[in-house]
Amino acid sequence: MMPGTYFKAICMGVVAGMRSMSAPAFTSDYLVRQNSETLANSPFGLMGSTRAANVLKVAAMGELVFDKLPGVPARVSTGPLVARILSGALCGASLCTVEGKRVESGAIAGGLAAIGSAYAFYHLRREIGEGTNVPDAVLGLAEDAIVIGSALSVLHQR
Repeated sequence: MMPGTYFKAICMGVVAGMRSMSAPAFTSDYLVRQNSETLANSPFGLMGSTRAANVLKVAAMGELVFDKLPGVPARVSTGPLVARILSGALCGASLCTVEGKRVESGAIAGGLAAIGSAYAFYHLRREIGEGTNVPDAVLGLAEDAIVIGSALSVLHQR
C-alpha cells in the first residue's frame, strides 16, 4: 500500500527535524523521478530538477559529517530550528504540488512535523547519551541510519 501524500509530507517533516538537508535531498530525488509538469510550472519547480537534487545530496552529505563535530549548535536553537521548519514545509509543499493535494496543508504538515521531530530527537539523543555514556557521534550515526531508512521507506515504496 502506497503512503498518502500528507503522510509523506509529515514523514519528510520528521526527517527534516532530524537532518534539515536530508529531507529536501531525498524529496528532490523522488520528485525528479516523477517528472511532473505540474511541479515544473509551480514555485517549487526547482525541487524537481536534477541539478537541485544533486546539490541537495552534496549538502546532505556535508550535514551528516557536520552533525558529528563538537560545538555544532543545538537543532532546537533558533537558526537551526527555523531551517528545519522551512525544510519540512518545502518538502511537504513540493510533494503536495506533484500529487495534486493542498500545498498549504502539505507545508503546514511538514513544518509542524519538523518542529516536533527536532525537539523529540534532540531530547532523545541527549537522554540516551547521558544515560548510557554512548558517544554523541555514535548516536548521530544511529540517527543518520533512521533518517536514511525512513526517507527511503516513505518515498520509494512500490
